[in-house]
Amino acid sequence: MENFSNYQADKDLLANRVILVTGAGQGIGRQAAITYAACGATVILHGRKTRKLENVYDEISELKREEAVIFPFDFEKATENDFYTIAESIASQLGRLDGILHNAAFTYGPIPFEHHTLEQLQTLMHVNLLAPITLTKACLPLLKLSNDASIVMTSDDHGHVPSAYWGAFAIAKAGVETYVKIQSEEWTLFPNIRINALIPGPVHSPQRAKTHPGELKNKLLQPSSLMGTYLYLMGPESKGRSGEVLFCQS
Repeated sequence: MENFSNYQADKDLLANRVILVTGAGQGIGRQAAITYAACGATVILHGRKTRKLENVYDEISELKREEAVIFPFDFEKATENDFYTIAESIASQLGRLDGILHNAAFTYGPIPFEHHTLEQLQTLMHVNLLAPITLTKACLPLLKLSNDASIVMTSDDHGHVPSAYWGAFAIAKAGVETYVKIQSEEWTLFPNIRINALIPGPVHSPQRAKTHPGELKNKLLQPSSLMGTYLYLMGPESKGRSGEVLFCQS
């Protein structure tokens, strides 16, 4: 299994690129946004809570590189038109888009299927699968204009190897991997666009704390230790790789 944990990125690896990071307010998304900015990207920060995005914006400003852009937005309540509005705003404000890291996620934690309501099932599918698919579709005209566009979809161990009690969250993440493979085949006429799924594995993050409250946090990796893989997939050296599922931890 390939491991890019020690991948060394040039400080200008992502210079002159505009990258949208969903779920950028905390955890892996926050770290990825800062890391991409440190490598020269103009980062679009998506998340539900403006205050968290403003904090990330301030951290990026301290890098003295490109200024970030904030897009507060709630995937759970979004309609199809809302996603196209985001794409139109990116086009009007920045004029281009070279990458998307789909990191936004939501889970109620381990629950047996028999205890899930229909509303909960719909929320899990909408936020974790339908929203990133629709946002990618809405942004496709911009991505087609890029010389080298990369879409990275965050999957999950429970979606890759289904296990009891992870319900619609696991199904949604399994759907992400299937979507990546299908979409990659459909984009064979667009060699400038690639799409891959990335499984971060157990990591010290707010979502992990929510789903595994009794876990010893000092035994988990920090999000910063995963960034080699996130940089590799978003940067030009991964060009030509598409439709794959990669792991941050072996």
